[in-house]
Amino acid sequence: MGFVLRRLGSAVPVVLGITLVAFLLIHAIPGDPASVILFGANASPAQIAALRTQLGLDRPLATQYVDFLGQLLHGDLGTSYLTSNSVAHELLSRAPSTIVLAVAAIAVAVVVGVPLGLAAGARPGTLVDQVARGISFLGVAVPYFFLALLLVLLLSVRLDWLPAIDDGTPAGLVLPAVSLGWGYAAILTRLVRGRIIEEYRSEYVRSARARGCGEWRVLLGHALRNSSIPAITTIGLQFGNILTGAAITEVIFGRAGLGSFLATSISNKNIPVVQGAIVVIGISYVLINLAVDLVVGAVDPRTRLAGAR
Repeated sequence: MGFVLRRLGSAVPVVLGITLVAFLLIHAIPGDPASVILFGANASPAQIAALRTQLGLDRPLATQYVDFLGQLLHGDLGTSYLTSNSVAHELLSRAPSTIVLAVAAIAVAVVVGVPLGLAAGARPGTLVDQVARGISFLGVAVPYFFLALLLVLLLSVRLDWLPAIDDGTPAGLVLPAVSLGWGYAAILTRLVRGRIIEEYRSEYVRSARARGCGEWRVLLGHALRNSSIPAITTIGLQFGNILTGAAITEVIFGRAGLGSFLATSISNKNIPVVQGAIVVIGISYVLINLAVDLVVGAVDPRTRLAGAR
């Protein structure tokens, strides 16, 4: 319990920093929200000024920030300027789509990255190792949005195997998940490969082989188990990165999630939605890191003891 409380205590200033960054960034973007809302309505300067007053945009930034924090403490993310709906409702209605995409991308990363890393680490210098390293190099070098366009061109336009626009079916999820998860699969491949090579050089692996343990048992029961902590940490951290990287993927594939909604809200200068989305994504990232710490602490109690010092 003390370990959890320490982690929660360290997360408080991070969350406050997220709220401050979210508030300042959206106000630093050029453009007047009132003018954007009334665009095309032939609004007069007096009408724009009246809307600014109604939205509270004429008040000092410090006052607006304090009000923003007060709303957050009461669980209120504000009201959308464009739809007059609760920001929390707008985000919750789109969150499942983004969560499904993030989980699918992580699944791609684990299913591809861990076996490749195991195969390469168990046989360094072989053809399998060279192929795995080549795949991981391409995964790191090619941006996920460029890979998304290539996959659409090949698998949708040329071969007509998968839909180019996400239609809500499992088939429509394949291309967004692969394009978003492939780069993280490359990171996992390199991490697992390096750890397996290092573990194979350790004394306990030699002892296991001397006791007659088979190669699969040495690989999966000893080397992989002792390599799991950095892999778990990486998977957890990359899950947070995938949440933030989903925006471009959702825009490319026309997926109605938090990322595409956030991108549209930024262009419309919809301040409450942008602030609420950034805060929700930031807090999600903090909670994911906390969950990773707890899982690592359960797998290796030494990390809990190190954190207590």
